[in-house]
Amino acid sequence: MAGTNSERDMIAEGPAIILVEPQLGENIGMVARAMANFGLAELRLVNPRDGWPSEKARAAAAKADHVIDGTKVFGTLEEALADLNFVYATTARQRDGFKPVRSPVTAAETLRQHFRAGAKTGILFGREKSGLTNEDVALADEIVTFPVNPAFASLNIAQAVLLMSYEWMKSGMSDVTATPFQEVDQAPSTKEELIGFFEHIEEALDARNYFHPPHKKAKMVDNLRAVLSRRAFTSPEIKVMRGVVSSLDRFRRRNGDPAADVSGQIVTGEEQDAGCDGK
Repeated sequence: MAGTNSERDMIAEGPAIILVEPQLGENIGMVARAMANFGLAELRLVNPRDGWPSEKARAAAAKADHVIDGTKVFGTLEEALADLNFVYATTARQRDGFKPVRSPVTAAETLRQHFRAGAKTGILFGREKSGLTNEDVALADEIVTFPVNPAFASLNIAQAVLLMSYEWMKSGMSDVTATPFQEVDQAPSTKEELIGFFEHIEEALDARNYFHPPHKKAKMVDNLRAVLSRRAFTSPEIKVMRGVVSSLDRFRRRNGDPAADVSGQIVTGEEQDAGCDGK
């Protein structure tokens, strides 16, 4: 852990992200933002086209200033990799050679193992237009590739960094299904509260002559209570609720006879049984 941000612990550890000859400052900034999202902080640039520092990069980083401020620039890829022990090269296309090819999940787990052993690691990303050359890849230990649509395999550099950064964070989680926050804890309603709600809405509907004809009222109340006491709706239940909403809405717009809709018709129990919402 390093420093705090808005009184929360700031994670800043893990493999270095190395961008080879990046072009746009905006792309570098979005890479920094993706890194910060998932706890990476060490960004290395190899011969950035527009130089460094870059105000466009800082703006695009969306306050990931600790990444931007710590960015190191190198003249060659060999210099950028010199102090690292293990490096992955990212690529979307098949390469000739003898490098092991790993999935992002396997690569992240391998990087985590090296990290825990005290080794310095890195992930290599290529140029926006052409990616990594074979000579670049030759300097890495293994290749990592993403399971993308083969007909549309090109990834924006920030997207590629985001994917690997996400897998890196997951590799350090004891439970990958865990979430950073939970739903608000709310006390379940009592039966007294639920019955009070039933009586409240039934009284409001009764005042609007929803329970028509009268001999259907008991069955309609049973149906209504069954719907309102369940967590999931079926199609017939939706029709019941549509009848309720239609009754209240027509009463409000008509502002006259509570038993009449805007066309002067009555919404009856027979119509509800037939699945009609009064239209």
